[in-house]
Amino acid sequence: MPLPFSLPASLSSLLSRPGRPRPAAALGSAASAAPPPASPWRPSLSTHGLVVLAALYFTATANLPFLARALADRSAADPAAWGFGAALALGVTALQVLLLGLLCTRWTAKPVLAVLLVVAAVASHYSAVYGTYLDPSMVRNLLRTHPAEAVELLSPALALQVLLQAGLPLWLLWRLRLRPQPWPRALGRRAALLVGAVLVMLLAVLAVFQPLSSLMRNQRELRYLIAPVNVLWSAGAVLVRDTRTAARPRQPIGLDAQAGPSWATRKRPLLVVMVVGETARAADWGLNPGSTANTTPELARWQGSGGLVNFPSVKTCGTDTETSLPCMFAPVGRRDYDEGRIRGQQSLLHVLARAGVAVHWRDNQSGCKGVCEGLSNETLAAANTPALCPEGRCLDEALLADLPQRLQQAQGTQLLVLHMLGSHGPSYYRRYPPAFAANLPDCRHDELRRCSVEKVHNAYLNSLRYTDHVLAQALQMLKAQEDRVDTALVYVSDHGESLGEHGLFLHGMPYAIAPEGQTRVPMVAWASAGLAPAIGVQPACLQGAWQAAAQAGGVAHDHLFHTLLGLLDVRTALHAPAWDLTQACRPAAGTAPATP
Repeated sequence: MPLPFSLPASLSSLLSRPGRPRPAAALGSAASAAPPPASPWRPSLSTHGLVVLAALYFTATANLPFLARALADRSAADPAAWGFGAALALGVTALQVLLLGLLCTRWTAKPVLAVLLVVAAVASHYSAVYGTYLDPSMVRNLLRTHPAEAVELLSPALALQVLLQAGLPLWLLWRLRLRPQPWPRALGRRAALLVGAVLVMLLAVLAVFQPLSSLMRNQRELRYLIAPVNVLWSAGAVLVRDTRTAARPRQPIGLDAQAGPSWATRKRPLLVVMVVGETARAADWGLNPGSTANTTPELARWQGSGGLVNFPSVKTCGTDTETSLPCMFAPVGRRDYDEGRIRGQQSLLHVLARAGVAVHWRDNQSGCKGVCEGLSNETLAAANTPALCPEGRCLDEALLADLPQRLQQAQGTQLLVLHMLGSHGPSYYRRYPPAFAANLPDCRHDELRRCSVEKVHNAYLNSLRYTDHVLAQALQMLKAQEDRVDTALVYVSDHGESLGEHGLFLHGMPYAIAPEGQTRVPMVAWASAGLAPAIGVQPACLQGAWQAAAQAGGVAHDHLFHTLLGLLDVRTALHAPAWDLTQACRPAAGTAPATP
């Protein structure tokens, strides 16, 4: 009987009379049809959810060094310590949410987080292994590090940490689909996320305000362990400051500089050699009282009748080359430290050149940091002294390659600045030839934690022993020509080094919390017999005046600017006699040097 209505074709094809078999062709077609392929796993998430997850992940992985330092003086058995730690973790997470919420949109979230995952892994590695604080000074130092030095900081351990800490999150991030949202709703949720992050951060701070304020008051630099916020903040600060500095030329200083009276009566050329050391610390300098390290056997023979004066523990301008070097050659020094002023002005070398001193800078490091900008300068090239430049990086003896010739051809008044590679880590073993490996066993790895602290220390001591040799060689060259050239040599390191004390390695800690190993360095000075009358000071006075200043202590990088003006007899209103270590030998003088 026909139905009073028609069925859809798809339904009609499923109906048949009872007992009537389906056509064989239909059975075969159904049996041979393959199931649809499974779609690849692609999780989906809103951008806001991704921001929160990323913030939690950064807190749980990259910020362990921060939490460990913040809780270092608290007992695990103290419930208050757990509450304090939880509040810190919550506050750090809220801070990360606030930062990422400002940076991450549906279109920028993946590339931004991909970069930050790698940055956070690298930052946490160096904070955990070397105790590095990534403040603006350290970031600037890293950005301007010599490529060869940067390669030495790379290690299998770093690669492994980046792989473990960032590898899986990067893969998940690549697979993730971000759910689109209408922009009014997305904007409202983003505002709620940011406001919520601020409120949570405030609540976390208020919950532990008293212990937190005490911690931040005594250890303000801890904030530079919060990754990746530390890198973003510091890099931004460096970019802003350097952009401002680059936008205007360096301000001239010492426009009144002129040759002193002694220039008119000199009968011979005068050459001062200023040697800027690298990473030598006072604690391991063999000439210093109480030191048990035999690191200066050659210089020891120059003390006393040899005329060499050792200044035991000189206070530095900074804890890294990028900070110390410009500060050493600035009139203000550490006592009135002003980074913007120092970087925005010309240096002592420009003042000397303005007075007629022939200035030349020879570099075996990462450049003069603007100190010699526009003046005669050179960087050592392996082609000039191949025997002293294994693997393309020169040993410091190469700095002296043409010093005898320069002395023979000397005319007028000259300043030669030699910037050493010194004891720059972590590859201390690369800083000296095998003949100077007096302290064994020494660490022969770029990755310091593969060696015991004793081996690391031995390699460092060997590098100082080689510095001792280079300085002694320079003194011999100057001494050999003192019958025709009046000469002086001043050596001072730019900063010190940590070698495992309190779990710290290398240098660059914020100055306020840096250990003395990073802020106290050696300094030596020597003058030929004819120098004193050549610069208008009392004969036979310099050595005694320097020894008195060394015994009194308090010598700092701040003295260098004014002492070099005195050694070269250059007159300018910038000269502060109280900071000049030659001033006590000038007629009608006799005041003791100032101290910071």
